[in-house]
Amino acid sequence: MRRFPLIIEPTDLEPTLGDADLLVVDLCKATTYTQAHVPGAVHLEYSNLVRGTKPVPGLLPDAAQLSKVLSAIGLRANTQVVAYDDEGGGKACRLIWTLNVLGHTAASLLNGGIYSWANEGHALSNEHVTPTTTQYTASILESRIATKNYILQHLDDAEVALLDARTPEEYHGIKVRAARGGHIPGALNFNWLDAINRNRNYRLLPDADLRTVLAERGFRHDQEIITYCQTHHRSAHSYVMLKHLGFEKAKGYPGSWSEWGND
Repeated sequence: MRRFPLIIEPTDLEPTLGDADLLVVDLCKATTYTQAHVPGAVHLEYSNLVRGTKPVPGLLPDAAQLSKVLSAIGLRANTQVVAYDDEGGGKACRLIWTLNVLGHTAASLLNGGIYSWANEGHALSNEHVTPTTTQYTASILESRIATKNYILQHLDDAEVALLDARTPEEYHGIKVRAARGGHIPGALNFNWLDAINRNRNYRLLPDADLRTVLAERGFRHDQEIITYCQTHHRSAHSYVMLKHLGFEKAKGYPGSWSEWGND
């Protein structure tokens, strides 16, 4: 099976398009996919990756639902996935995080998504791709998920850190999107958008810059870092960023502030 790095550039992806063990997944808006997408990419609606129960809409679907969704796009156990979107990577990273939770680590983010691909002259297609369905069986590895109770048990644990990927206004409780505003005690704020360079087609900042910012915010490389936002959409991007930088203990909290702030 071909294995890509967690972050892949358009120039490295393009020569591999059409490989039998490669699955490119487009999580752009449906209208964007219809107009133009990476050739051969299958479209996946983001809503299929979340449970969607208010007031906590970002929870992970159960194994049966994930099996159905991932089989429908043609995923196999030996498939290398490359995901992208049209919003900076949040949706694509939620897919990557989901696959990681299932033990499927052969999943990569197209750096910059459709912006880097289209703006830098790579081939585009408007032909709808109908996937060949498979019989993928999802099995959730609970140890890879941070739950509310897990966080409560580790609030005073110096070896566990919380990365709040929301805006400073949400973090400080100025903008309230739940019954309560604020942040989880001890959480450190690193807005996910601050990790993205809009002038380079929404790519991640250089690794050295990201490591410097994380260290300045107080994160240590040896810590287990749990990322959260409102629904583990933006913070899925932070999770992938951390994994890319070698923070192997990174976890995501799918309940995020929609659960914590409404509890």
